[in-house]
Amino acid sequence: MLAFGAVGGAAAVSNIVGNISGSSALDLVEDRPAPSTPDPDDPNAGKPLNILVMGSDERGGENGHEVEGVEGMRSDTTILVHVSADRSRVEMVSIPRDSRVDVPACNTTSGKTTAPANTRFNAAFANGATVGGDVDSAAACTVQTVESLTDVFVDGFVVVDFAGFQNMVTAIGGVPICIPEAIDSPKADLQLAAGWQTLDGAQALGFARARYGVGDGSDLSRISRQQQLLAATVNQVLSKNVLSDLGQIYGFVDAGTKSLTMSDNLSSIPSLAGLAFSLKGATSGNITFMTVPNAPDPQDPDAKVVWTSEADELWAKVRADEPIVAPAPAADETGGPDGAVEATEPPSQAGESADVPPDDASSEPAPVQTKEAGKEAFSAADETAQCG
Repeated sequence: MLAFGAVGGAAAVSNIVGNISGSSALDLVEDRPAPSTPDPDDPNAGKPLNILVMGSDERGGENGHEVEGVEGMRSDTTILVHVSADRSRVEMVSIPRDSRVDVPACNTTSGKTTAPANTRFNAAFANGATVGGDVDSAAACTVQTVESLTDVFVDGFVVVDFAGFQNMVTAIGGVPICIPEAIDSPKADLQLAAGWQTLDGAQALGFARARYGVGDGSDLSRISRQQQLLAATVNQVLSKNVLSDLGQIYGFVDAGTKSLTMSDNLSSIPSLAGLAFSLKGATSGNITFMTVPNAPDPQDPDAKVVWTSEADELWAKVRADEPIVAPAPAADETGGPDGAVEATEPPSQAGESADVPPDDASSEPAPVQTKEAGKEAFSAADETAQCG
């Protein structure tokens, strides 16, 4: 069993146990092997792990804004998180909600089965919820759809509602992020000035949800912002040494689990905290974000996308536990293993001034390569936006 140094840790564990909603939804997915006996620290130590994260937009209450004419649960955000067997890499692959795919028939807790369809990817979650009447059925149908499309075995899942997301951002003191252009998105309750901003929980939620008043209004544009926000969150977590401090891990978990539904194999505290602690050696350069390669759907180019042949190569790498992009170069003697701090935080937080000239005043500083989030793979150490 993991030990941790925070005073009152036992009480924190007790609180977290009450926060998590365990789910046996994976029992609904056909042809799955029985789970193995878990290791008390990291239940999947030495093995790669694939976790499907779904953002549930259940309308009403504290979990989201009321939307006229919309009922039930939707999952507009789906990310397959791959954790390498040696725990040195984490890869987060966003699946566009508007991908036109074959959604298979799915079992639900009601005993009824959803009908197969060639439709938008996020219909899997919605149809499971409608036929089964609960989040377990929604999650199970999404898991089965991902497995049928990718041949990637999903070891577990997490459904996060928006209230939980806000709490987790608040728990780490907000998220510093570069906002290259001012944002005014009334539908997301979001107004941000251009420049470096530290987003609080509500602002981070609006930034992740916004489609209108920022970018081109597309789902792919929203995915790019979500990836930027996740990368900034990773850098904040790493800068605070959360993953190497079990007391902080339990506090972070406590903030999020008030609004999490998780597969049973992830919902125990030793499993969840043990996995987080096992990642303490990961660096921002080895935490990668990518969107499933896609192109406009020939049948409906303005509203849907289809996966390209590069998607097959991506899933093959995930199945083989190979890096989806070339590994980050090792740090040199003058830089730490986490070059992301200088690349992704404002100069005041990076410990250096933006106006400091190079040692050789006659030389021009090397241009910084900015990755295009949502359209190409990037790590949390890469720069995806520039703020002067």
